[in-house]
Amino acid sequence: MTSRERVELALNHKEPDRVPLDLGATAVTGMHARTVYLLRQALGLDPPGTPVKVIEPVQMLGEIKSDLLEALGIDAVMLTGTGTTFGFKNEGWKEWAAFEGTPLLVPAGFNTVREPNGDVLMYPEGDRTAAPSGRMPEGGFYFDAIVRQPPLDESRLRVEDNLEEFSVVSDEEAAHYGREAERLARETDKAIILNLSGLSLGNISRVPALGLKHPKGIRDIEEWYVSLSLRRDFIFQIFERQTEINLANLEKVHRAVGEHATAVYWTATDFGAQNGPFISPKAYRDLFMPFHQQINDWIHRHTPWKTFIHSCGSAWALLDDFIAAGFDILNPVQISAAEMDPARLKERFGDRIAFWGGGVDTQRILPFGTEDEVREQVRKNLRAFTKGGGYVFNAVHNIQALVPVPNVLAMYKTAREFDRQEES
Repeated sequence: MTSRERVELALNHKEPDRVPLDLGATAVTGMHARTVYLLRQALGLDPPGTPVKVIEPVQMLGEIKSDLLEALGIDAVMLTGTGTTFGFKNEGWKEWAAFEGTPLLVPAGFNTVREPNGDVLMYPEGDRTAAPSGRMPEGGFYFDAIVRQPPLDESRLRVEDNLEEFSVVSDEEAAHYGREAERLARETDKAIILNLSGLSLGNISRVPALGLKHPKGIRDIEEWYVSLSLRRDFIFQIFERQTEINLANLEKVHRAVGEHATAVYWTATDFGAQNGPFISPKAYRDLFMPFHQQINDWIHRHTPWKTFIHSCGSAWALLDDFIAAGFDILNPVQISAAEMDPARLKERFGDRIAFWGGGVDTQRILPFGTEDEVREQVRKNLRAFTKGGGYVFNAVHNIQALVPVPNVLAMYKTAREFDRQEES
């Protein structure tokens, strides 16, 4: 069975020959560049000092190259665009050393300035004449958004101001998707996961508009969340307009990619906190669900792609609505959050939605547990999730910077060798 067949079978709720594995097929199932470097060294894939490319600069995610995919037995691969959240492209690579000394390659637009206190500032489009939009604290591993909210004048709020970063992809960018899809289909047997998370409605990581030099509209994170209640009609209008753009983008990218993609990761808006959802089911149904349905319906009518929703935290109270909105896949399956027990999730929802993630807790077990504790939790979760298919293995969200490499290796080895018959 090829990797592509394995993933497709699982997503159609059938049991493949073994559990499908993911690392890096999306921007929410990847690995911090520092851990990628150490993992490659541990596996003997590179000489010491060989830099790792940073392909997503906010989370500082590292490139997952084909040799690492093969070494771990990974079954899915990323198909993504050329841009970054900071507004520059992934091109023109240059060396950049992280605080702890990891050798990295970053895009040419990755222009930073060190402040007197040691913090590192990042700039929209790499333009240092603009105000910085990201900050990596001294000794840190990621960039935090710098909120550049202009004073709000209720009488002058314009829908267009919160749509400035959304536009129909260029012909050049669409051609890039097409070329990459053809290459991945030709050179690998992996399931191709199309990354279009820029289609997200209200993704809080994008609200501050890190790639815009002079963002207008509602750009403060707290103000945005308040607006979901106090300015709901205004947010609804933003989503209406953005959905029109999204559908045009889907049509254009689909013409380029065709049937090559297995699934499309198109929304990363978080609806859950640790102890429950931070938006009520009614608010989700009123404000988000109509547009989620419209987009998912288009995808299901025009493509064979499965639809992939990323929503952190406790999603139990919203899962019936996610399913009704047409989502086929839930990620990251945050098993440490309230109501997110794997066995209960599988029993209640497992015949209606596939789970992608939830393989091991990345808040406690993977970074701080022993190898034996990692193996035990992986086996326990696989016993819960894999019966009848509908499951792709990944950790809960991206693997972070200080996770011990032996734990990462134990996680993937245990998942790769898992045999349901022996475990039952």
